[in-house]
Amino acid sequence: MKIRYLGHSSFQLIESTGTTVVTDPYAESLGIEMPIVSADAVTVSHHHYDHDAVKKIGGSPIVIDKEGSYELSGVEINSIKSFHDPEGGRLRGENIIFKFSMDGIEVCHLGDIGEECSTELIESLLPVDVLLIPVGGTYTIDAEQAKEYVDRIMPDIVIPMHYREKGKRLDVDKVDDFCDLFEEEEVENEGESEIEISREDLGGDSTKIIVMERVEDLRSLYYGRRSGRCSKGEAYMICVR
Repeated sequence: MKIRYLGHSSFQLIESTGTTVVTDPYAESLGIEMPIVSADAVTVSHHHYDHDAVKKIGGSPIVIDKEGSYELSGVEINSIKSFHDPEGGRLRGENIIFKFSMDGIEVCHLGDIGEECSTELIESLLPVDVLLIPVGGTYTIDAEQAKEYVDRIMPDIVIPMHYREKGKRLDVDKVDDFCDLFEEEEVENEGESEIEISREDLGGDSTKIIVMERVEDLRSLYYGRRSGRCSKGEAYMICVR
């Protein structure tokens, strides 16, 4: 499977069969522009402008924004209710955590989780191979709380999200605050916008933190890989599905 980082809390998850899910698309009022992508399904952790701009996504996707279990062309999606704050939702309401089973890999997107790490919640999430977790604080858990989630879930790969990025109009902390809590050799920060993961990459003895770079134009992913003889229109048609 492939994971592309679209910015903020938004990712494009692509199974080997081509089935595609986009998480938490955001509006331009966030301060950064949502890349042009399409999907078979869009998941929404909660209805705030920086997580539910579903009209930005092409392909007439189904929208999943409630607790439940779903199947989409072989991809299993399970959504679990949680809270956006440490007071049972009194401050910011509910948050939906999504688990995706793609190519035998368990991916968990924590949305804007704000509640403290509890045994009950952790047991409802396991197993997790790849964890997409907010780390910026203010509106979600902060770096130290995110570290506790990582330590208790023990995924193979962690991809931080919902942190300060250039242009973003949001008072949150930098991703460095989270990365500094791990050993240097555990953190990869090579500016990749897309990663490919297979079962063979999992099952290691430690957790790997991968800091991804936001895709601004998906065409660049293909221009860099091809011989240069494709037209701009051809590359665009490849990238959006």
